[in-house]
Amino acid sequence: MIPGGGQPNMQQLLQQAQKMQQDLAVAQEELARTEVEGQAGGGLVKATVTGSGELRALVIDPSAVDPEDTETLADLVVAAVQAANENAQQLQQQKLGPLAQGLGGGGMPGLPF
Repeated sequence: MIPGGGQPNMQQLLQQAQKMQQDLAVAQEELARTEVEGQAGGGLVKATVTGSGELRALVIDPSAVDPEDTETLADLVVAAVQAANENAQQLQQQKLGPLAQGLGGGGMPGLPF
């Protein structure tokens, strides 16, 4: 309800919605360009992902490579990628959280918050 019993200005509401949509698109583009890192094994394996979760780089320290134990290396790779993705999700919440609250506060479909 609008105080005083007036009707909402539909043109103003549409303009606000368009601005929020533009702000969201800008934030998503920024996330796609921003890279975050995750690591495992004390830095033996480092994964770099974009803020939108795209894996961009994987660096494996040669001392982590043991031909007799590829299972541990695989676990380190998975852990590093998971850590990088967690960092990307935190970045998403920082960038998109305020916009999602402006759109109703309950989060937005397809976003992890």
